[in-house]
Amino acid sequence: MEDIFALAQQNQQAAKDVLQSIKIMELWQSIGAEVNLIGSLKTGLLMKHLDIDMHLYTPTIHIEDDFKVMTRLACTPNIQSIMYNNLLDTEEACLEWHAFYKDQNNRVWQLDMMHIAKNSKYDGYFEKVADRIMSIITPEQKKTILQLKYDTPDNEPIGGIEYYKAVIESGIDNYADFQQWRKAQPAEAIIEWMP
Repeated sequence: MEDIFALAQQNQQAAKDVLQSIKIMELWQSIGAEVNLIGSLKTGLLMKHLDIDMHLYTPTIHIEDDFKVMTRLACTPNIQSIMYNNLLDTEEACLEWHAFYKDQNNRVWQLDMMHIAKNSKYDGYFEKVADRIMSIITPEQKKTILQLKYDTPDNEPIGGIEYYKAVIESGIDNYADFQQWRKAQPAEAIIEWMP
């Protein structure tokens, strides 16, 4: 079996290479956005699901500015598609963007970009979650989370926060128990949990 930590480290570096290659942070900063990495790239828990989560903040959101950024991103070689949801009139107060990028090894990366209004409900929330996870996670818990992510079938979409909550809060340590744990959890669009 592949060394789980080595694979995670390789994917961490590959994700950083993607960010550098497409200069996505610079694109968002060009419209005055504060750019924060969150999720598995931030916490060092990136495994098989090749996604990069970013939260972007401005005092106000101008849809036309976002489309300028996405137009420039769409012109970047190897961007395959871009999707958009306008959630400004919800409690999330954001524009949600998903872009798909094929790297030099033909692996497709999903870039999840949430442009969130400053001082709204989720301003800084998921950054705090990531910081808290990083401050309390043990090496054994990290190994378990990476193994669970590795054992998850590729066609099974599971949010990273579910793994973290199951392992850190409930002590789940194998995939069969994780599946049972998930069945017992309430279905929530956004899981608001912090260790």
